Amino acid sequence: MTSTDTRPARTAEGVETVRYEVHRLSVATGLPYEETVRRYEQAVPALDEARFADLAAGRPTWTEVRAATLPQAPHDFLRYWRGDFTWMLRAAGDEGRCVEYLMGNHVIAERMFRHDPGVLLHAPLRTTIHTDHRGETRFSVDQPSTHFRSYGNRSITIVGIELDLKLATLLESLDFPVPDALTTGRVPATTG
Repeated sequence: MTSTDTRPARTAEGVETVRYEVHRLSVATGLPYEETVRRYEQAVPALDEARFADLAAGRPTWTEVRAATLPQAPHDFLRYWRGDFTWMLRAAGDEGRCVEYLMGNHVIAERMFRHDPGVLLHAPLRTTIHTDHRGETRFSVDQPSTHFRSYGNRSITIVGIELDLKLATLLESLDFPVPDALTTGRVPATTG
């Protein structure tokens, strides 16, 4: 099995191991840390938890869920979670800064979930805004298609490539550099 072969290795105990390559993308934003965080959080708004809790209480249709999601995700993404542990790590004497997020869109994720519910391991996407060793502010994310290609399902792979393109559009709207890898995706002729 090569590092890009996504066929699971199975054992008698029911354990599957899938080896695959992931590309971590990290771009210098060219902005101060606080400004980068502000722009990102404005472009990727937090999920309106109260709105969705109300929906969940009433057994909504998928049409209702989709209708509630669309206006909340101006760039196709929502923030499901935010964690800033800089204060904790500063107690150890560290000077860097980092805030991490779970960013995604359940309407998009459903298109993969129907083929393999396990995709929720990688959806929503995990992103960070952090400082590097030079004090430069960076936005980092694993390239979505490199994760979703590992499921060995062409339909999931296609959505992963679409997520690459949506991520590129988001970065462009923030005036951040767009890695070429996000815009050169191709759907392989074979599954995965």
